[in-house]
Amino acid sequence: MMIVGFGSDPNAGQLKAVLMERARELGHEVRDYGSEDPLYSRAAMEVAHAVVGGDVDRGVVLCGTGIGVSVSANKVEGAYCALVTDAYQAERAQLSNAANLIALGAQITGSESAKKLLEVYLGSQYRPTDRSTPKLEELQRLEKSERQS
Repeated sequence: MMIVGFGSDPNAGQLKAVLMERARELGHEVRDYGSEDPLYSRAAMEVAHAVVGGDVDRGVVLCGTGIGVSVSANKVEGAYCALVTDAYQAERAQLSNAANLIALGAQITGSESAKKLLEVYLGSQYRPTDRSTPKLEELQRLEKSERQS
């Protein structure tokens, strides 16, 4: 069981509600970070801060395309948000990239597909011994280097 944080803009509020219900059905606790603010960046960053701060285990952010919330969430240090559009990406977001958030587009992903993407993402777990570990370590090193410059 995980605690999963959800946030969206108003365009994606309906899909967010569907996904929150699906997460509950899968046995997870959910936290709703809202969907009223038309500036999607605020909701995305609030969820990202909750993930990085340990208030939730993973996050799901949504807007019309998923692009804006993905870019926004990734502005938070320690947040790794992957925009996913198919099941393989949803799985690899965790297995290859240890993504602690995913982004979805409500205007491009139907609710049944989105539920499947959520299920695959939440059912996948990064293993630090994976072949992706050196890539992630380098990403973190570069991130730290950027902060210091």
